[in-house]
Amino acid sequence: MTEDNKPSGPDLTRGVSPADFKDGKLLGHVGEEDVLLAQVGSEIFAIEPACSHYHGPLAEGLVVGDTIRCPWHHACFSLRTGEASRPPALNALAVWEVTRDRDNIIVQRKQEAPKPSAAHRSAPTPEKFVIVGGGAAGFAAADTLRREGFAGAITMLSSDGAMPADRPNLSKDYLAGNAPEDWLPLRPEDYYRDAGIDLRLNTNVSAIDPKSRSVTLGNGDRLPFDRLLLATGAEPVKLQIPGADQPHVHTLRSVADSRAIITAAGSAKRALVIGASFIGLEVAASLRARKLEVHVVAPEERPMQKVLGAEMGDFVRSLHEENGVIFHLKDTVEKLDGMRATLKSGAVIEADLVVVGIGVKPRLSLAEQAGLAADRGVSVSEYLETSVSGIFAAGDIARWPDPHSRQTIRVEHWVVAERQGQTAARNMLGKRERFDAVPFFWSQHYDVPINYVGHAENFDDVAIDGSIEGRDCLLKYRRGGRLLAVASIYRDLDNLKAELEMERSRA
Repeated sequence: MTEDNKPSGPDLTRGVSPADFKDGKLLGHVGEEDVLLAQVGSEIFAIEPACSHYHGPLAEGLVVGDTIRCPWHHACFSLRTGEASRPPALNALAVWEVTRDRDNIIVQRKQEAPKPSAAHRSAPTPEKFVIVGGGAAGFAAADTLRREGFAGAITMLSSDGAMPADRPNLSKDYLAGNAPEDWLPLRPEDYYRDAGIDLRLNTNVSAIDPKSRSVTLGNGDRLPFDRLLLATGAEPVKLQIPGADQPHVHTLRSVADSRAIITAAGSAKRALVIGASFIGLEVAASLRARKLEVHVVAPEERPMQKVLGAEMGDFVRSLHEENGVIFHLKDTVEKLDGMRATLKSGAVIEADLVVVGIGVKPRLSLAEQAGLAADRGVSVSEYLETSVSGIFAAGDIARWPDPHSRQTIRVEHWVVAERQGQTAARNMLGKRERFDAVPFFWSQHYDVPINYVGHAENFDDVAIDGSIEGRDCLLKYRRGGRLLAVASIYRDLDNLKAELEMERSRA
């Protein structure tokens, strides 16, 4: 074992005292494995200290009841069992047995991991559940159905050619060249076989018939269902200008899209990113990591102002400029003639790679054709059920009653989609569980992560604690004096506490 990765803290097999704990936590080791101790009332728990999502340090996280939340992306784990109880983490963590001899707390043995349920193999039920969509919500639903012991048939229909993948990575580390391709699948291929999930890739659904309880596939086959989850997601808004259909012009949504941009970046020298959205700017940062010259054209005065406010928008712009990105704001691209992009201002940018990031729109046609109630999204109840009993919707298409903002909202966040998929799955099983999670997303720009919890479609006040330029800040977004959302840079624990406060103040 090298000096760099030697175990942390005291040897827990020899014992530690409660006086050694700081803020109810202590990081130590058993042999060469790091172990985190957490005190909850009179109980002491021992758990693996790195989040199973992106290895965030749980020692810097927040203990809530008998769970612990990751400071990076707000995954949550049971301290008793190690189970991942909230996305974006999907895999359980190891837990250890804790023994106490008066004031001596000793950890020596790892507990056996609970065996995954094999109920679907030994006791099938006649029920047929169909999931339309192979993204975050669809995958989380299928996974949860099996975890909950559902023994019937699960068919997952995905129009994508790739297995359900970690989409945030497509514009971040994978595109930048910092994450290998085998990090992308949420689960390996054999998971679906072993779990009895019939995953059908490259499969289009042409219609849903609520009366006959069946879906019609693109090839004309009909598939009956007892419960249906619509998780069709969103698709990139297409650029409506001359030349937008040229082969060097890309959008980014799928694994194939990300691969195509990486291939093109291999021989490109100058990239043009159209749109200063989160995706657009993450792409800009990733292409800078690949040493391309990058220009960003967008109509707004400053990037991300609508979501993050003027001060954070100015910071994001200066951060990208420090890293060599050239902005053309308050401007638009009017035409693409070969490699020449002509802007409304008259400026011309020669670019051999163009990435369009001007937003996404929810895929609603199936729901609308089936006659499901819709309002700028598929309308669902607090249980994520549509206007037709037994048909549920989750992810980017779902508009649900949010108890915190007191509005019906639709958001396009990865973590929200995963959490909705889990709740929808339990409600397909008749659990009647309200979806009331506080929305959360993160965005990565070079070495600066921005965490955002809550939902503020508009706000009239931004209170800034700390220094945005110093990369140590917490921003509170209010409307009419009511706190709606919080953004932070390197204030991870404060961000977790804000999430908890919002959960506890639900209407």
